[in-house]
Amino acid sequence: MNTNALIKLNRLEKVFLAEKVETRALHEVTLDVLPGEYVCVTGPSGCGKSTLLSILGLLDKPTSGQYILNGHDVSDLSRDDRARIRNQEIGFVFQSFNLISELTVEENVCLPLTYRKGLTARDIKARAKMMLDKVEMGHRLGHFPGQLSGGQQQRVAIARSLINDPSVILADEPTGNLDSRNADIVLRLLGQLHAEGSTIVMVTHDPRGIERVSRQIEMLDGEVLLDSAMRIEKAG
Repeated sequence: MNTNALIKLNRLEKVFLAEKVETRALHEVTLDVLPGEYVCVTGPSGCGKSTLLSILGLLDKPTSGQYILNGHDVSDLSRDDRARIRNQEIGFVFQSFNLISELTVEENVCLPLTYRKGLTARDIKARAKMMLDKVEMGHRLGHFPGQLSGGQQQRVAIARSLINDPSVILADEPTGNLDSRNADIVLRLLGQLHAEGSTIVMVTHDPRGIERVSRQIEMLDGEVLLDSAMRIEKAG
């Protein structure tokens, strides 16, 4: 495993138990993600990619194995500790945007920093405006999600994912609910963030997204079937 990796997974397992029936969603997943990489995870429905992203995002924890994030073992933390680290280290972009309809664009973007110590309301709003300007949505501060197109909502969601200066951005089918034009806008934006140094792990079926990344991990039946980084390393 690479000692400089931002994310290190070692023999990660995830088993779900329902009505005394075990379902193995992940099986001995071992991989590293380096700072600044743009990785996509692909594979058929039910292959484990969404489960993997949930564990990477500390929304769930593995049944066994090790997950090290930014030098810290986060494999078996309490729910509160996972929430704290998630807020500090991870930015999320979801297929369904996950914006709160009763809050304005500005309020949605401010949410991850609401309980951050040492920041005033003015500091948080200034940072929200900066992130919204970055995704060309600064002119929509006072609008509500229902007043925006799907592509605009996803750009707001990306601004929200950036406000806490995360170590990694996790994107779950970010173009899944968008038409072709807005999908291209979102993918160009993610590519720009990567060019500026962001580490991105994206689950996607979109071939336009796959062709833009620096590394592809293909999963099947809970295992890593192919990893382009491994192929490049072996070829070198």
